[in-house]
Amino acid sequence: MHKYKLIRTEINIFVINLNYMLAFSEIKKRLIGLFEQWASEPAIQFQFINPAGSERQYFRIRSIHKNAIGVFHTNGNENEAFLSFSKTLQALKINVPEIYATKLEQNIYLLEDLGDQSLFSLIQNDNHRPTENTLMLMKKSLEDLAIMQTQAVQKIDFSKCYPSSKFDKQSLLWDLNYFKYYFLKPQNIDFNELKLEEDFNTLANYLLQSDQQYFVFRDFQSRNILIHQGEPYYIDYQGGRMGPLQYDLASFLFQVKARLSNELREDLLNYYLQIIGNIPGIDIKNFKKYYYPYVLIRICQVLGAYGFRGIIERKAHFIQSIPYAVSALAWLINNIDFGLEIPELKNALHQVAKLEYKIPESEPGKLSVHLNSFAYKSGIPRDYSGHGEGFVFDCRSLPNPYRIEELKHFTGLDEPIINYLKKQAAVSQFSEQVIHIIEAAISEFKARHFSDLSINFGCTGGQHRSVYMAELVYQTLKNDTDLNIHLKHTQKNNWITV
Repeated sequence: MHKYKLIRTEINIFVINLNYMLAFSEIKKRLIGLFEQWASEPAIQFQFINPAGSERQYFRIRSIHKNAIGVFHTNGNENEAFLSFSKTLQALKINVPEIYATKLEQNIYLLEDLGDQSLFSLIQNDNHRPTENTLMLMKKSLEDLAIMQTQAVQKIDFSKCYPSSKFDKQSLLWDLNYFKYYFLKPQNIDFNELKLEEDFNTLANYLLQSDQQYFVFRDFQSRNILIHQGEPYYIDYQGGRMGPLQYDLASFLFQVKARLSNELREDLLNYYLQIIGNIPGIDIKNFKKYYYPYVLIRICQVLGAYGFRGIIERKAHFIQSIPYAVSALAWLINNIDFGLEIPELKNALHQVAKLEYKIPESEPGKLSVHLNSFAYKSGIPRDYSGHGEGFVFDCRSLPNPYRIEELKHFTGLDEPIINYLKKQAAVSQFSEQVIHIIEAAISEFKARHFSDLSINFGCTGGQHRSVYMAELVYQTLKNDTDLNIHLKHTQKNNWITV
């Protein structure tokens, strides 16, 4: 019976892979056909481009004299929104990719190829302290943002917006519930759900008192700003709708992985305020009143996205971004008084700010071994390197010192526990087999130039057996100069000692 199930599983995987290949083959055929019709010459290169968090699929297509970006996306509403907004923004002399050709009935279209360099990559290359040139591009982006927000709103066809034409209460609650279901709950944050929902409504109602008569780009951040011929170009605005000025600025200045300093954020905020201060009808004092509450909701939305894409879908880029979002949230709630009665939300946010998401610093070129002890009741430790949880060894079958009264209050770091477990034949046999497996894996990981390996030891309380084993493996590996070893006892704060 088990063999039959295994065969069925393998057949299912094969069918899924075959369906994917057929789908890819059809997408390639459609896009190359559209490209060759537009270029009037045969395609000679077809290259997949990593879409990060997008559901759209991007391809770079080249012929001898022309090149374009091919896009395949099954959401027809988003396709129509993107194409419609592109025409409007081009008419306003805003740099967006030119649309070369479309076949919406086949869910495909061709865009101008703007290259791969983004404003975000420049900020990263500047070690998150922008040079004069990068800062100039950031300021130019803010100037363009103000034009899009205040002038495009007069021209945009808001009937094309998807899923909503306005950044209304429903949109705000979607963001907040995204945060609740995909970050707070998976992280076991303690909150009263009814009271939290009341606070969500309080925050949403407050934010809707701000001026809502502008075009919201929706994801205005430096990854969506490409640098082409020395100028910023904008992409991924298909989620645009009518709403407040503050949201896009919050997205830009608090893009968490850009890691802008607080001083630079303040300088760029003031630069933007100077720009919009010259636009009739904009109340700067009113803008400031709602700005940081919009920063809060943007960070919540980002954490929800990172929770879904990272914690649930296990995509490395999003997992690695979580520590920066938590850090930005911690700064915000510790430095800004929102002037709002949202106690349950604040309680949840303070718990999030205390979560340990720090990725240990490692010496480049070495294999990083993340060695953890943990309690099964608290769950297997997350791997924030983005490479999966690695080995998980269950120590609960080993003799338990907790059942011996004179030993229960010690830990796996203490001599009485170490001496007790050393004498147990089951522990010696277990540790010998485990170390053999780990050393073989490390040897292979080094040979294949892998960057990270997680090794987790779990027991009932995370205090005795798992700690002993993690320490034993650490002592075995610590003299290997080709390893970065990060040892952590995740239950240390919960140990019951005397």
